[in-house]
Amino acid sequence: MKLECRDKLREQETEEDGEQHQRCCNYTYGDLGERCFGRIGRHFTEATIILSQTGGTVAYLVFIGQNVSSVFAAEDGHGPLTPATVVLALLLPVQAALSLVRSLSSLGQFSILADACTVLAVATVVKQDLQLLAARGEQPFQGRAAVEGLWGVAFAAGFAVFCFEGFCMTLALEASMADRSRFRSVLLQAIAGVTAVYVCFGACGYLAYGDATKDIITLNLPSTWSTAAVKVVLCIALALTFPVMMHPIHEIVEARLLAPGGWLRKRGGAVERAALHASRVAVLVALSAIACFVPAFGSFASFVGSTVCALLSFVLPALFHLRVVGHAAGAAQRAADWAILLFGLAFAAHGLYAAVLSRN
Repeated sequence: MKLECRDKLREQETEEDGEQHQRCCNYTYGDLGERCFGRIGRHFTEATIILSQTGGTVAYLVFIGQNVSSVFAAEDGHGPLTPATVVLALLLPVQAALSLVRSLSSLGQFSILADACTVLAVATVVKQDLQLLAARGEQPFQGRAAVEGLWGVAFAAGFAVFCFEGFCMTLALEASMADRSRFRSVLLQAIAGVTAVYVCFGACGYLAYGDATKDIITLNLPSTWSTAAVKVVLCIALALTFPVMMHPIHEIVEARLLAPGGWLRKRGGAVERAALHASRVAVLVALSAIACFVPAFGSFASFVGSTVCALLSFVLPALFHLRVVGHAAGAAQRAADWAILLFGLAFAAHGLYAAVLSRN
């Protein structure tokens, strides 16, 4: 929907300017919000993006912190490194250095290495899960219930939406491609492949451990040198992916700092570069501090997925599509847009209600 809205807006600009060629403009998600609903639309869209990406990046930090801490933990579960120490003393300096890389396309090299690490780690975990199932010699589905009641369905759905928290980076990723005409097919293939890996990874883990499955499945693995290596490799993958997930936040913050006529824009040069890097480090420090106080990884991820990620994935795309293309779309398309919009609102409202209820 976002890509279709973006293409429609480009066509409108071409007609308004009287040009015969397509203007080469790279719309951001915030630009779509402003074109559809003015400044309020931009502010709401960008605030939702910041909250969504904050939730995703904080979850990355929590995951890495708990896994690295578990590698050095003794049999009683205690060790020299707490998750907070890992985040603040190890991760923060590394991510501050990686934040110097400002181009999304340049970060692609880190993503390739991260993907290789992820594939290796996931394959190893699935192999161990299957070996555990074979060693038990029991029926794989015996005593295994996928979800428990409606709350279990909502929790699982929220976590599933959270797994695609990078949804707001669609337009930025397209702009970084050398051949943008292939983006839609590449995106569909990537989503299908990632979904298959997620389903396989989650199913194997739950079949192996049942109700004893932890929020972070790697914490179920035995304390051996091979599993420690898997945890480290997976943490390296997430650490290398982290700068890509930070890109939307940095993009929005820096757009505000570099507003036309602003103090920073007038200074330029070294002052501008230093201020922009300082802003990136400040954001990283804030997110690292938040990660130190997240109580439960699974509940946090499900809440983020059920609320702000649902708004980005369902509500805003449907609103933009109705606003930009709705008048020219057929009745079936408009009905689909309204169905997606209402589903997203109900999903987000339920996620917020469940979070408030769990606190009481």
